[in-house]
Amino acid sequence: MSSQKGNVSRKRGQKHQNTTAYKNDKYGATAQVKKANSKIHDGLCQHCKGVLEWKVKYSKYKPLTQPKKCIKCAQKTVKDAYHIVCKPCSLQLEVCCKCGKKEDIVIPINSHLEKNEQGEEEEEKRNKGHGRGKKDIDDLDSDDDLDSDDDLDEFEDEDSDSVSEPRKTQNKPAVLPDVSQINVKD
Repeated sequence: MSSQKGNVSRKRGQKHQNTTAYKNDKYGATAQVKKANSKIHDGLCQHCKGVLEWKVKYSKYKPLTQPKKCIKCAQKTVKDAYHIVCKPCSLQLEVCCKCGKKEDIVIPINSHLEKNEQGEEEEEKRNKGHGRGKKDIDDLDSDDDLDSDDDLDEFEDEDSDSVSEPRKTQNKPAVLPDVSQINVKD
């Protein structure tokens, strides 16, 4: 055995070597795997963050089903798996949420919340300025100057003479031209 006492150094290399890395979503990601992959591990020291990332990467991460009791305030406020300190206590005492030691926190607890808020504000500004309301689209649909029935009948007659196949109706929505950048001269 390679880990026996006194047998610390090995002379040969690793016997089996994987050719491809393990993927936790290889055969289609479940909702639990997707949620674990997207989770941001905030309020943790470097070591604990690495441990949780390893658990997620190799499908060993199991989320909590019910809140756990915080060791500092004794309330059921710990909602993240493998954590022992709730986020308010961690912020107040400046300790790691997983090990409870006073280490350097890699990702502060509220940093990703601020980024999400800023991103949402930018999206609202973009949508507010460039968006078109439902009334504007309805106004474009009601054009009085088109006689669609007369024009279509002429084209249908021409098509039916040249092609002997039966006509198939297509339910494709009409593509509207972009009229927001058209300059009208009087």
